[in-house]
Amino acid sequence: MKSTFKKALVALALGSSGLMITAPASAELSANVSVTNNYIWRGLTQTTNEAAVQGGIDYAHESGFYAGTWASNVQYGADDVYSYEHDLYFGYSGSAGDFTYDVGYLYYNYDKEAEFDFSEIYGSIGYMNFSATLFLLADTEADEGPGQDFGFAEASYISLDYAIPLESGVEIGLHVGHHEGDFAEAFNGLTDSYNDWAVSVAKDGFTFAVTGTDMDSDMPAAMGGYDNDEIKFVVSYGVDFDL
Repeated sequence: MKSTFKKALVALALGSSGLMITAPASAELSANVSVTNNYIWRGLTQTTNEAAVQGGIDYAHESGFYAGTWASNVQYGADDVYSYEHDLYFGYSGSAGDFTYDVGYLYYNYDKEAEFDFSEIYGSIGYMNFSATLFLLADTEADEGPGQDFGFAEASYISLDYAIPLESGVEIGLHVGHHEGDFAEAFNGLTDSYNDWAVSVAKDGFTFAVTGTDMDSDMPAAMGGYDNDEIKFVVSYGVDFDL
């Protein structure tokens, strides 16, 4: 199980489990940092298939409340203009026996190269090593361009994830997701719905994942498309530490 929320979201997008956060014995502050050869979000590259350096800070209280911030470099244009993603989030999680739950709010903040910021609300339930999560678009803040302002619940993402822990310390993650809505079409530039999948193997901070989508075609690179209809291989390493 991942120890920080946003790191768990990225791992979830790659197919490993871990969205749920178990409340610590007392309030604690932690940080995380990672490197990856490709930042994948819901099956789509966020860095034009280039590397990313990522990190965040998280606060978790014994009551189940948590909050944090996370950042990564991103790249959406063919002109090699690098941008950033800076996220803020808060939520509440807990457990009852083998069942876990998590509800919260997530705000995605970008610079002007990405053209708009947006936010989502989410809810997740889990049973043992299985979790199901629903993200609903809450709001968009368009910087420029028509057709970029979308309202509440005009897009959604459903993720199903299953973890298989092995005695060797290796964890195998299985993931399928479905993204749909007008905002989803604006984001990927191709269709108002698509499915993504991933299989991952993780141990001691290292993760190797194979991920793909069911997109039939892709935009030219000059328009922002970077082989999102093809299978991608992702290698990453991350560390967590207490503050």
